[in-house]
Amino acid sequence: MNSYAIIDIGGKQLRVEQGRFHDARHFGPVRPASTSDTKISINRVLLIRHGSNINFGYPWLNDAAVKGRILHGCFDKKLVIRKIYSRKKTQRTLGYRENMTRFVVDSIHLGGKDLDKS
Repeated sequence: MNSYAIIDIGGKQLRVEQGRFHDARHFGPVRPASTSDTKISINRVLLIRHGSNINFGYPWLNDAAVKGRILHGCFDKKLVIRKIYSRKKTQRTLGYRENMTRFVVDSIHLGGKDLDKS
């Protein structure tokens, strides 16, 4: 069945599907030092599509949840920041990699029922 959900996590909106992994920064409910296979439940669901039915939340759906587990921590691509001082003819290069959390979606629930089992 063609079902997906749009969730609000880490200050961004992600389109998640069952069985796929996703990366999120600022993962609020879990500490960054958590171990793998930690179960998570995300209640900030903005939209759920199941077949031809679409359910919108205002701002979130009250009876919806996306359940999954954390796979591991990872890093984002390195951001390079270069500052050039034109009159001094010098430059300074800085860079950092943002901490990310990789999680996999196990199920999408709406109204207490698992969407892929119904």
